[in-house]
Amino acid sequence: MIYSEFQLELRKARLNNRAFASLVGMHYNSVSNYAGGDVPQHLAVIAVLLAELAASGVDYQTALGRVGIVPKKARGGSKPGRFGGDPQAGLEFES
Repeated sequence: MIYSEFQLELRKARLNNRAFASLVGMHYNSVSNYAGGDVPQHLAVIAVLLAELAASGVDYQTALGRVGIVPKKARGGSKPGRFGGDPQAGLEFES
């Protein structure tokens, strides 16, 4: 599914990117990064199902609240001496 179709499904579900990301435990940027390309199938399926539930008058937000979705931890977090949050071994060069 292309991003514009995904956005249409979100509108049918009365959601924006931020609300969708929160609902499924993702970061907002992770959803908006698909603009201009294809959306992964699992996100497309969720959006279509939410749109259908909303069209049928089902309160999907309360139902999903029972799942207890926990937001994913942010990746990265680089610091000096670390790349992407992982400790890096020092490189020893011979002269």
